[in-house]
Amino acid sequence: MNEWPNWLPLRQNLRELSPYGAPQLPADAVMNTNENPYAPSLELAKAISQRIEEVATTLNRYPDRDATKLRSKLAEFINQLSATRLNTDNIWAANGSNEIIQSLFLAFGSGSAIGFTPSYSMHPLIAKVTGVEWINGARNEDFSLDVNSAISQIQRERPVLTFITTPNNPTGSAITISELEQLAKSTSGLLVVDEAYAEFSGEASAVTLIEKYPHVVVIRTMSKAFAFAGARLGYLVAHPSVIQAMFLVRLPYHLSALTQAAGEVALDYQSELLDTVATLRKNRDELSVALTAMGLTVIPSAANFLLFTGFSMTSAELWKALLDRGVLIRDVGLLGYLRVTIGNEAENKKFLESLAACLGES
Repeated sequence: MNEWPNWLPLRQNLRELSPYGAPQLPADAVMNTNENPYAPSLELAKAISQRIEEVATTLNRYPDRDATKLRSKLAEFINQLSATRLNTDNIWAANGSNEIIQSLFLAFGSGSAIGFTPSYSMHPLIAKVTGVEWINGARNEDFSLDVNSAISQIQRERPVLTFITTPNNPTGSAITISELEQLAKSTSGLLVVDEAYAEFSGEASAVTLIEKYPHVVVIRTMSKAFAFAGARLGYLVAHPSVIQAMFLVRLPYHLSALTQAAGEVALDYQSELLDTVATLRKNRDELSVALTAMGLTVIPSAANFLLFTGFSMTSAELWKALLDRGVLIRDVGLLGYLRVTIGNEAENKKFLESLAACLGES
């Protein structure tokens, strides 16, 4: 915790906080931030470079404030995935999904917000930063979500924002579209479905509920399945009234012309980029089997990572032992658990070999 100087008028509720961030440390296998390990092809990189070069000649001008072309392409992409009938008015693009989360709190945080933890740690952190009361909803002991229990908690607390992350981070578990619909029927405020890892799951997307339940809003990102984490591009899928509210709280020209151009090109290459999803799902399942064979317990995952337990060391000790062998994974703060991102073939092999060596020494 920082020791803030007395002269600094930092808000009292922020003084106890630490900045969010996974360790960025040198390692042979970097498997701690749920990135897609497969880089864009040279062809795509060249296409982005060419488009950026075109845009660079007009960088003296502000970007399209509404990112209309990008939003139109994102609507087309979602329609292809989920057989929906969305258009530009249903989409808002931003600097990663975290800006979307912050904007939702800024626009609609007139009451409390609830999420079912453990889940994405930025939800409660951004709530605190924006001055919104956060309620930690309860999950089952195995971290799965009991929908009936969740509904009871929502109806008791009556939050203005209910966050459901599916597939859930850090556990990887997903809930079905029918369960999401049960939640939609029981939620009076906005039901915010965070689908950062949706492409890795076989479940239908909550975007299919928006037409019937306009208070359902869906957060998506291009950082994971699209292998576009460095571009910082997330998007919201929602009823047009929700989208219009985002324009009230956004910063002016918040999405650069360069980001918009890169995102448009990436969507033109979506088939290539999403080809890696099937490979990662296959590698995820194989890695789960291998961890189980070591005597570990793995939480069933529909994402591109695995949460595991059953080792005799502490989480911190095993994390450090793996790092000493050149493998960086994530200690997510759950006692006795660690999370590993699915890597490429070489990274997965090194992780398993290093883990076996660490467990053999414990």
